[in-house]
This record gives sequence, C-alpha cells and structure tokens, in this order.
Amino acid sequence: FRYYRLSDQFDVPCEQRIVVKKMIDEVLKVEPLYEKLLEEPVDIEMTPEYQFFAGLHSGEPLKKRFIEEFDKTLEGRFSKLVGYNNNNEALVAQGVREVLGIPSKTLNNRKAIQLALDPSINKLLGETLNLTTMSKVTRALHHATYTFRKKLSHTADSQDQRHRTVPASRPCLHRHITEDPDYITPEIIKKDPKIEKYYRDTMNRIWDGINRLKNLGVSDEFALYLLPNGVTVRFTESGDLLNLRHKYIMRLCYNAQEEIWRASLEEVEQIRKINPIIGRYLLPPCSMRYMADTHPICPEGERFCGVKVWRLKLRNYKRII
Repeated sequence: FRYYRLSDQFDVPCEQRIVVKKMIDEVLKVEPLYEKLLEEPVDIEMTPEYQFFAGLHSGEPLKKRFIEEFDKTLEGRFSKLVGYNNNNEALVAQGVREVLGIPSKTLNNRKAIQLALDPSINKLLGETLNLTTMSKVTRALHHATYTFRKKLSHTADSQDQRHRTVPASRPCLHRHITEDPDYITPEIIKKDPKIEKYYRDTMNRIWDGINRLKNLGVSDEFALYLLPNGVTVRFTESGDLLNLRHKYIMRLCYNAQEEIWRASLEEVEQIRKINPIIGRYLLPPCSMRYMADTHPICPEGERFCGVKVWRLKLRNYKRII
C-alpha cells in the first residue's frame, strides 16, 4: 500500500510504477475488499523534489558544481568522516553500566567498552551469527553514532544498501549525471594500461550514447538505462556503532567487494583517530574469532582468502581481487 501511495514520486521509474500497479492488481484479485482501504498515489506535484525542480532551469552547470564541491570535501577518500557524537565512548560506557547497574568507580569507561566490544572478554562477538542486537550489553553500542560522506560505484552502492540499518540520503540519480563520463575504475583494472584504456574508451562510448539519446529528446529516465555499473554514486550515510560494527565485520573481510572494503577500511581508520578504544575492536571476522578463540578462525571455509589477516595491523591491510 505504501509503494502504491508513493509510486508517483519525483524519480520513480515508469517500470517500477508498472510493477507496483500489477502487485496491487494481484492483491485485489485475492481480496477485493482491500480496495476500500487503498489510497491513490500521491500527486507528484505535492512532492518537495518536484516543487524545487519546477522552477529550476540551469541543470547541467549546477550538477557539475555540485559534483566538484562534493568531491573536494572527500579529500581523496572513498569515505570521509563528517560527523560524530563527541561523547561516543562515554555514552557507550555509561550504557553498559546502566545495563549492569554498576557505578563508574567500579567499572571505568575502558573496561565497560571492552565488555561490549572485546571478543576475548565478550565471546558472543566470535559467533558466526550476529547476536549483538539481542545482547543487552552490546545494545549499548546504539548510543555511538558516525556520519560519512561517500563516493562509490553503483556496484559498490548496491552492496552498501544491503546494510539497511545504516541508512543514507541517496540521490535522485539523474541529478548527478552530467554530459561528462563519471565512473569508478576498479583497482585491478588500473594494473594494466591496455585494459584500463579499453575500460576508459568503453565508458566514453557509453556516455556518448547517453548524450546522443538526450539530444534526440529521450527522457533522462530512459537514457540512463545505458549507465554502467561503474557509474559514480554520491551520498551521505549515518549509522550507530552497533550496526556499523556488524557492517565492518562483513566488509573488512578480504572476500568483500573491493570498493566497500576500501571504504570500510577508511572509515575504521578515521574512527580509531577520534575514538581509539572503540576503534581497536572494529575488525574483520577472522580477527574477531581469533580474539574470541573461536575455530576455525576464518569462517569462509573453502573461500578462505589465503591471507592470515588476523595477524596483520590495520595499516598493513592490502588487497586487490
């Protein structure tokens, strides 16, 4: 019902509107009485995006200025820490003490955080299943928050969106696509100049096709079907430590998608600078299991990357897959 109510939002594709309408039709075949509760789609002119863009005429220059401004703030990173609670460690520690009913003189901040985040003390952290959302002590991690500005390919962003408990302000995509090619090049492609040239030439041909369609009067929606998986997506993402920690365990694994691995590594490095007690326990699954004395150390079985990552310092993490 919510999909249908919002199916005429500013940038909802025609294809998606058709699918949602067919979903509603199928539901009404089974239970016609639902029609009494069904609300028609919200008028697109009521949406804030439509109201804003209705009076905007100079689209291309604004897009380019936005991209330039956004990328400058990243300072060369995939992901840049742009916001956090100044009392993150104190809030987590106090939350742990509140769960246990223990005063600060009995359990200081460092020991309280260790109780929640150190696998050698909290053996639940070495489990294959994510049990932290159900443990009272680890639920104190909700109180620490971080915000990152990010630049990823569509491929990496699709992986990133799987972590739905770490939400983001993702774009109306056509507002980010200019006439100039804008894409991410995988590190492994950069290793061979011939392959990199082929990749770059392919991207140039794709954008040439998009621009030709637009010049023929084809709408942005349909022209952007040509976009490659490497197209750049820019957004800001915020999460609490409980859910970010789970994300980092999954994405610091050497088997994770390359970009999201690099972005996660950059994020953990930045968290360590501002919250060193918290940051030292943001590690890949093998390191957590090693500290918890859980075996096998690598949970990937036959997919073991072949690197004993649990023996490496974070600064020595290197991989190209």
